Amino acid sequence: MKMLLDPMGGIVVTNDGHAILREIDVTHPAAKSLMEVSRAQDESVGDGTTSVIVLAGELLGVTEPLLDRRIHPTQIVQSYMKVLDDINEILRNLAIDINVDDDAEVARIVRTSIDTKFVSRWGSMISDLAIKAANIVRVKLPNGKYEIDMKRYAKIEKIPGGSLSDSHVLEGVMFNKDVTHGRMRREIKNPRVLLLDCPLEYKKGESQTNVELTKESDFAAILRQEEEEVSRMCASIVAVRPDLVITEKGVSDLAQHFLMKANISCIRRIRKTDNNRIARVTGATIINRTEEINESHIGTQCGLFKISKLGDEYFTFLTECNNPKACTVLLRGASKDVLNEIERNLHDAFCVARNVLLDPRLLPGGGATEMALAAELSKRAKIQEATVREYPFKAAASALEVIPRTLAQNAGADVIRVMTALRSKHAQGENFWGIDGVSGKVVDVRESQIYDSFVVKEQIYRAAIESSAMMLRIDDIVSGTSRGKAGQEGAAPAVDEETFGDSRDG
Repeated sequence: MKMLLDPMGGIVVTNDGHAILREIDVTHPAAKSLMEVSRAQDESVGDGTTSVIVLAGELLGVTEPLLDRRIHPTQIVQSYMKVLDDINEILRNLAIDINVDDDAEVARIVRTSIDTKFVSRWGSMISDLAIKAANIVRVKLPNGKYEIDMKRYAKIEKIPGGSLSDSHVLEGVMFNKDVTHGRMRREIKNPRVLLLDCPLEYKKGESQTNVELTKESDFAAILRQEEEEVSRMCASIVAVRPDLVITEKGVSDLAQHFLMKANISCIRRIRKTDNNRIARVTGATIINRTEEINESHIGTQCGLFKISKLGDEYFTFLTECNNPKACTVLLRGASKDVLNEIERNLHDAFCVARNVLLDPRLLPGGGATEMALAAELSKRAKIQEATVREYPFKAAASALEVIPRTLAQNAGADVIRVMTALRSKHAQGENFWGIDGVSGKVVDVRESQIYDSFVVKEQIYRAAIESSAMMLRIDDIVSGTSRGKAGQEGAAPAVDEETFGDSRDG
């Protein structure tokens, strides 16, 4: 784990690679480009952010002896690209197909991704939450494929207090709002839900207008006009007999009065993202003008509307929905720091669950895939047609061993003995032996149920090799900013060699 202090004095405690790199301030241009690799990994597959940085760094590290031997960077890059093609071929041979309808099989991969993280002490709870959420959000498209949009339709709601075991997935949505008036109903079974994206209050004119009042009755006439306008809006709503009205904008006191008389509960100023989730779980359509409301826009798929108090605040629950296509994961925990770290781990679990449901293939975990690749690449290095190509192949094979080596270090094992035992197993062609991230022992990953997602692994190798190849193509770093006396007329810009390195070193 790393403890990070941000400029505002806040603290972040995490071992999520992308979260660490996002918080730290880096000036070196090469380091910045590696941070971009981590960000791309997080956005594309959501997991493997630490692995991709570790592997890219190691791939660059093993090229240093090759550069000292005067092997040209272009030759190394060409070999690395051939290594990437070979890795993709080997991965397809190692891949295991799974049945995504079997939650136990999917749970094995999700468990592996979070077993070495903070939430591992609570066993399978977090992975079960992630799989349930992914299955709720999964939608079959007309072309037969599936869409799983975890970012928009699976929201994580963190509430300090209580125990982590109280966390659960709601088959519906919740949000931090209460009804606008104390006498409105706070619990409705099978509510008819109407969603609006317009204010239920008198609109001000867009251009500046002046009104001249000459007598008291004029003021009464203006107020009456405002009341008639709001009354007309509310009449359009009452006509379709909803039980609950939710709007993204404001609701005036007058509108509350008319809605309360019709026994309609009202919630205002809700977020756009929450409104989209509510539309998805209730089957309602978001309306922009009250004049356009008709019966087909009412959502009737929600089983229960209820407002409950959690901690110090009121939360609205829309649950027991028929076929919900959005969900909320309610997380409880001791403190905000704990909840933030659990959220980061849950985000990784979400992404792994999504990847497996979209591409149901597995690879052996615990560093077994990397060791199998290293053993196979070492064999292929010996049969390269040109002798110079052999060295980058061997270098890439040794770089891949950094993943199991790091796993052994993190588990507190004797690294040299464990790596020697692992190498001997893979030299005999036993590709399913890896390291147990908890005990640090060499185990058969099939028996220990340690698996990785195919999509995540494939992306890690592609991103790491392509980014290190891009770095090798750079032969010099020139500063575009002026330093020292560079600001004076006629003076050349100075490059700080301590920061950027001496280009003569290659």
